[in-house]
Amino acid sequence: MKNTRDNKAMKWFTPDELTRSETAHRLGIDNRPDGVVMKNLQELVRHVLDPTREMWGRPIRVTSGYRCTALNAAVGGSRNSQHITGRAADITVGSKAANERLFEMIRRSALPYDQLINERDYSWIHVSYAPCGRRQVLAL
Repeated sequence: MKNTRDNKAMKWFTPDELTRSETAHRLGIDNRPDGVVMKNLQELVRHVLDPTREMWGRPIRVTSGYRCTALNAAVGGSRNSQHITGRAADITVGSKAANERLFEMIRRSALPYDQLINERDYSWIHVSYAPCGRRQVLAL
């Protein structure tokens, strides 16, 4: 990924993949983040996603990143979802078994995640960042 002035803090992930949504496209929802959300996305990448990618050593796909309020409602997200503030991403490495290994790697790491959630038996992993991370581990 090319570093630009807008995404200089992001090595392995792009703003486009952190904001892309087929649902938003299909419903005509503008899912472009404002400056505060973009800063939060950069912090998420810098503190959690890029270090996770470095440790994993292979690509990680973001299935859901930033979701504006309208998009979050359209996909049935929680009203207080960290996706709305750009502090969360759902990620996968392709299979439930591999996602479980990635989940355990993140859980055992010293990464400053806020939440780490095993979603639907490792169908994907939700990971978030907040400056005072709780390191909360859940399974939904």
